[in-house]
Amino acid sequence: MPDADLNLLTALNALLSEGTVAKAAERMGLSESAMSRTLARLREATGDPLLVRAGRGMVPTPHALALRDRVRDLVQESHAVLLPADASMDPRTLQRLFTIRANDGFIEAFAHVLVARVAQEAPGVRLRFAPKPDKDVRPLREGLIDLDVGVLGESGPEVRIQALYRDRFIAAVREGHPLLAEAEITPERYAACDHVITSRHGRTEGPVDVALAAMGLARNAAVVVPSFGTALSIAAATDLVALIPASYFERLRAQSTLRSFPLPVPAEQITISQMWHPRLDRDPAHRWLRGMVLELCRMLTEGGAAS
Repeated sequence: MPDADLNLLTALNALLSEGTVAKAAERMGLSESAMSRTLARLREATGDPLLVRAGRGMVPTPHALALRDRVRDLVQESHAVLLPADASMDPRTLQRLFTIRANDGFIEAFAHVLVARVAQEAPGVRLRFAPKPDKDVRPLREGLIDLDVGVLGESGPEVRIQALYRDRFIAAVREGHPLLAEAEITPERYAACDHVITSRHGRTEGPVDVALAAMGLARNAAVVVPSFGTALSIAAATDLVALIPASYFERLRAQSTLRSFPLPVPAEQITISQMWHPRLDRDPAHRWLRGMVLELCRMLTEGGAAS
């Protein structure tokens, strides 16, 4: 097929992955009208409607479903073929956009240091930090993100994992909080307080509640918020107790009026890791980025509260 437009594969992958013209257009950086014209070309080329109306949305045809995985693999393989293979890649001349997905705790604790180092070593590199609304590895598989940072286990069987650092949760309260009036913060006194819980999905319970339940105790989740920053701002203005990663709180300690203390119940440490798709294993630019993230995380947590 000498006249085949292989650029259509990327557009077809976006359409089959997103399921709508609007989302595919956003992903490709095109207008909806341009993506609609591309869909028309794809329909003509394949002889199949690919996406058809179903109520207010669109659904893939059986032929589109049969093509989806093959098209995704073809696009990923073509991108891997075109990646630089020179192991002596010079970061100073690198022109690349990397998308890193992480929760707000990691971004607020480490992003500023990573950005500063990248600007120093590779001025042509751009970083885009994406929110982490769930543990779905599809964005890694489909090349929507380059690096995923999170807790061990948030991966598929083919995803590469490298541990970055160990962390633990601590409690944070405002200066002058009643809990601080006595030297010992017992599980009973801790559980008797009202708490602000951080959860992306609105959950009110976690490992701390399991540990408290084993002691016959329970805490009151008075407020649930989606980010650690919001939890701290509420704790600073009320008597609510916040549960925060130690690494996150350590980065804010200098400008914070909050006080922290170890949890009075058993709590396991967590391992924060970086994850990537194996197609990027040998990409020199991606290896450089992974090495920098690893170096900075270990440097900042070595000997600190998160070590």
